[in-house]
Amino acid sequence: MPELTKTRGKLQIAIAALLGVDVLILIFVFSPLVGSVQSRKQQKEELWKQLQHKNREVAPLRGLDKKVAIAGRQIEEFYKDRLPAQYSTISDEFGKLAAQNGVKILQDKYKEDDPEPVGLRPVTIEADLSGDYLQLVKFINALERHKIFFNVSSVTLGGEQNGPVKLQMKLETYLKSGG
Repeated sequence: MPELTKTRGKLQIAIAALLGVDVLILIFVFSPLVGSVQSRKQQKEELWKQLQHKNREVAPLRGLDKKVAIAGRQIEEFYKDRLPAQYSTISDEFGKLAAQNGVKILQDKYKEDDPEPVGLRPVTIEADLSGDYLQLVKFINALERHKIFFNVSSVTLGGEQNGPVKLQMKLETYLKSGG
């Protein structure tokens, strides 16, 4: 029997310890420091929304190193394929496009601006053109689709009631520096 008394005493100590742990857990759960179940759910939902918002903000930056490398190659390809190295290429192509579309160049002026730090020299073209309305529309469309980069910045229509349409156009392109 002495063994049973020792075991009973140990068991009572274990039960008391477990009751003490239960009391501590109850105090912790219902403590104002932890908050109610509802407030914890709200906090969890708010944190989840913040996480989703941050993920959406960061999403475009994922793989940025690859995107920069791709953009660099695209820029090099654009410079190589769409920007001439010689000044005469611009006027030749402009004249060819006008002739192909039945547009007459009355006057054209080319102005080369100061070089930009990226290795390009801007060229501004001001031209007075004449032709049928449809021919002029096709010419502008051909300019915008041409292999050489032409950026049409302004177009002013003029002319007479019964005659060819006159067009004043201002556009820009670029030369590769060193060409």
